[in-house]
Amino acid sequence: MLKNIRIVLVDTSHPGNIGAAARAMKNMRLEQLCLVTPQRYPSAEATARASGADDLLARAEVFESLDEALFGCRLVVGTSARERNVSWPVLSPRECAARLVSEAAAGEVALVFGRERSGLSNEELDRCNFLLHIPTNPEYSSLNLGAAVQVLAYEVQLAWLENGEKALVPHREVATAELMEGFHRHLAQAMNDLGFSDPRQSDKLLRRLRSLFHRARPDRDELNILRGILSAAQGRKSMRR
Repeated sequence: MLKNIRIVLVDTSHPGNIGAAARAMKNMRLEQLCLVTPQRYPSAEATARASGADDLLARAEVFESLDEALFGCRLVVGTSARERNVSWPVLSPRECAARLVSEAAAGEVALVFGRERSGLSNEELDRCNFLLHIPTNPEYSSLNLGAAVQVLAYEVQLAWLENGEKALVPHREVATAELMEGFHRHLAQAMNDLGFSDPRQSDKLLRRLRSLFHRARPDRDELNILRGILSAAQGRKSMRR
C-alpha cells in the first residue's frame, strides 16, 4: 500500500531539500520520490542530506512536467498555503494521510510539494483533487520543504499503522490524472467553440468547473460519455456554421 504513494517535488531549487525529503520518506517507509524539473540534481549535497537514504535518490524519477509525474494516479493532493479565488476542498495533514492510505489500496496516489519560495502555481494546483494545508504559527508560518515532507510522511505512516490493514478499497475505479486533464482540455475547447466562454472570466469559470469534477471524481466510462456530449455539441455547432 505505501509503495503506491508518490512524493512529488516540483522545481526544487535547493538540492539539500531533496536529500532531506528522501531521508524523511525512508524514515516512514515511503519509497516513490518523483522530481519535476529540479534545478540542481543529481547533487552531492542531496546525497549528504539524505543521510543513508541514497537508495531512494538512486531510484528517484525525474520528469519534465507535472503531468508526466502524475501519470496513472487516481488521487492527487497538492500542498498550498495560499488562498485561492475558487474554493477547493482542503484537507488537514491527518485527513490527507488517511485518504492517501485508503486510496493507495486501489492504485497510485500522489502528494505534491511546490517550490521553496512560491509553492505550486494555480495551473499546477488545478491538477489536484484536494489541497493540503499544514497549520503553523501564523506569526512564523514558513515551513522548510524537508520539514513539510517529514510532517506528511509521519502522518501517512501513522494512518497506515492504525488503519492500513483495515483500509477499504474504493468500490470503483476513478479516472486517472491524465484522463481528467484530457477532459478539461476538451471542455475548455468545446466552451470556446460553442461561444459559451467569456475571455474575461474563462480562467475563473474553468477553475470552478475543475473543482466540480474533482469533487465528483468520475470514472473512465463517465468521462467518455461527457466527452461524447461535448463532441456532439461541437459537431452541431460546426454544421450550423
